[in-house]
Amino acid sequence: MELTTKWRIPPPLTLALVLLSVARLSDAVSESIIGSRETCDVEGEDFTVDKIPRVNTKCFNCICKNGFVECMQQQCPSIEGCYTLLKARDDECCDRCRGCTRNGIDHESGTEWTDPSDPCRIITCRAGVITESKLRCYTPCPKPIPAPPGQCCPVCIGCYVNGQKVTADRSVTTTEDPCVTCRCNSGRLTCAKHACPVLHCPPSSIVHEAGECCPHCKGKNREFLSPPKGGCMLGTAVYHSGSQFYVDHCTKCSCTNSAIACIKETCPVLECTSEHQTTLPGRCCPQCPLVEESPASCTYGGRTYGDGESWKLDPCKACACVQGKVRCAMPMCPPLNIPCPPNSRLEHPEGQCCPRCVESDGVCTVFGDPHYRTFDGKFFSFKGACKYQLVSDCLGHTFSIRVTNDARSTRSSAWTKTIALKVGDLKVNLGQRMRVKVNGMRIEVPYRVPNRLEINRTADSILVTTQIGIKVLWDGISFIEVSAPTSYRGRLCGLCGNFNSLPKDDFTTRKGKLLPDPYSFGQSWAVGSKKICTRIKPINIDRERRCKGKKDHRLCNRLRSQIFDPCHKKVNPTMYYKSCLQDMCECPTDNCYCESFVAYVHECQRLGIQLPHWRKSTRCRTIWDTTALANIRRHP
Repeated sequence: MELTTKWRIPPPLTLALVLLSVARLSDAVSESIIGSRETCDVEGEDFTVDKIPRVNTKCFNCICKNGFVECMQQQCPSIEGCYTLLKARDDECCDRCRGCTRNGIDHESGTEWTDPSDPCRIITCRAGVITESKLRCYTPCPKPIPAPPGQCCPVCIGCYVNGQKVTADRSVTTTEDPCVTCRCNSGRLTCAKHACPVLHCPPSSIVHEAGECCPHCKGKNREFLSPPKGGCMLGTAVYHSGSQFYVDHCTKCSCTNSAIACIKETCPVLECTSEHQTTLPGRCCPQCPLVEESPASCTYGGRTYGDGESWKLDPCKACACVQGKVRCAMPMCPPLNIPCPPNSRLEHPEGQCCPRCVESDGVCTVFGDPHYRTFDGKFFSFKGACKYQLVSDCLGHTFSIRVTNDARSTRSSAWTKTIALKVGDLKVNLGQRMRVKVNGMRIEVPYRVPNRLEINRTADSILVTTQIGIKVLWDGISFIEVSAPTSYRGRLCGLCGNFNSLPKDDFTTRKGKLLPDPYSFGQSWAVGSKKICTRIKPINIDRERRCKGKKDHRLCNRLRSQIFDPCHKKVNPTMYYKSCLQDMCECPTDNCYCESFVAYVHECQRLGIQLPHWRKSTRCRTIWDTTALANIRRHP
């Protein structure tokens, strides 16, 4: 049994046998299903979960992914540290933190806005508590421009703070005062500081981490004594309606009809580090010690820097010498939802400070007697033996990929014979046994057209990489993998689907009609003359006898053995096992089972699971191996 942030549940008919209980969580996820893992056969299809007891199933979307039923709850806002939690109603999915009402307008917890009559006055709402404060402007340049109409603070020309560049999509703060926020807009810099919001949780749950501007609440919602009618509760203290009180020397609050509103003084921006700051008894704000006039240079890390000189310490921190004092700044990384959303991955680019979640490329796979897995994960088989449009940019017409399938003298099967990739005026043909042509001329790999495409050899395949981001991997037998960057999302068409994250509409024809079955869909994407077809009409024959051979089952059953065990928990091998049996029904060679193995291994590798010795254990050679063996036999 397992509890995860992804919910895998069985079909409605067997729910009662597997579902054990429903757990309530206090973070971004409000409900979780605990039960056994259920498999599924129709890859990419939706599953209905409206018969799960005690669960608001409107919150869940379930699909068949990698052979398992996988359910995702709609994304809920984080409620970590919220001690005024509002439980979700029956028709809602998410618990939420209590919001605020000001001047008859409702505001969600975590929001911030400016007073319409005073651009220097900032109001925040945190868990039902309103905090009002004044901006303190900070001008890190000698000659600032007066604040534009409707804004509070003066403007600096050029977006640098202590040697750190400020970009339009990322703010910067100073290391001396992490509450200073600097933003850049059209080459103009504004920096300001406002007070931290008043916290609603008990003092024992307040955490202030090093380098952060404001403390925050940590923990779960707990039950405390209820305040009197109309009264308020802040932390563990109870206040009557109409009362006023001080939280600290900086903050005055009032309780009105169970709502708390506070006015908090914003302390000046200091240019000394926190360890040198002191706060006098009874005073609100800390101050820096008085120092004598500083020299015109700075010493840092054993080096001397002149006044105004800046340097970079690492991707996250830059410093400058300002009138003999070292001033540093660093970018403010945006918050990340970890783990990253589906179809995306965590990336930390070299030389950059902040990690980010980036969408993964779309991948369409073709293998065996052709089996297809679309960009959006729909799995189907189509045994047409003609030429077909595999994938194309149907909006910008930047590229197209066509495949020619060969019946190989079989009565109802087919395998990919050649691939034709067209990008602009370049045409790349990939054939059996790794034959490669560019614009009709046979070429040797590696091959490169500067700034347009590269063709390289991997351990078991040919890889074509184009400048527009489209990649084609071909093993010289029947396995194809097409990768498309996210810029092509919703722009593609063909047997690989439309890459719009919705597997249910992948059987869409060239004319935009959604078809119910793979054969009609596949035929709708036929291109070229029928003379190309090696078998125009499929023959309906009883294949049960041929598909039950003990040898076929024994060979294909290796997919479910210990050879591939490290991947079984991530990718259900059942679909690939069934594909393997189909491939072996009319196999014109001795190793048709290997193509399902190849496809399974590539899917595992995309999930970070390596199976380095599978070929030796299954006797599946690469095309390089078979070619070398043929050459040895030909030239002993």
